Amino acid sequence: MLEDRVSLDLETIPWVPLRKGLSMRPLRFERSGYSLQLRLEPGTRIGPHRHTGPVHALNLTGSRRLIEADEIVGPGEFVYEPAGNCDSWECHGDAPCIIQITLRGRVEYLDEAGEVMDYSDSATAEAAYRAHCAGVGLEADRRIVG
Repeated sequence: MLEDRVSLDLETIPWVPLRKGLSMRPLRFERSGYSLQLRLEPGTRIGPHRHTGPVHALNLTGSRRLIEADEIVGPGEFVYEPAGNCDSWECHGDAPCIIQITLRGRVEYLDEAGEVMDYSDSATAEAAYRAHCAGVGLEADRRIVG
């Protein structure tokens, strides 16, 4: 239905800092999953993690290295990760890397023994977005939070 369609001007959506060298730009939060863009600065690494649902990731700019596969993924390249996939990756090169990601379920961050030490999902990502908006005096965009 056309009345359910959502169009977003990405320039109006803030980058939400998550930690040093890592930020997200949310696109849509739903109960079953979410879409966002991740921005990694050069040298930033996403440590070992496991996906409980499928992941669709399109590199928009920059490159990233999939550590376990020792594979470089560049602009315009797409990576699909099935539920249960465990991996880690990092920004590769001197330019920031921006990846558009759509995923379902949780991202479980693993310690050296493979135990879950933290997680993120649609609800935690939305909470980070809302907290950032509140902290900088913006109203959360209701088209994003569905």
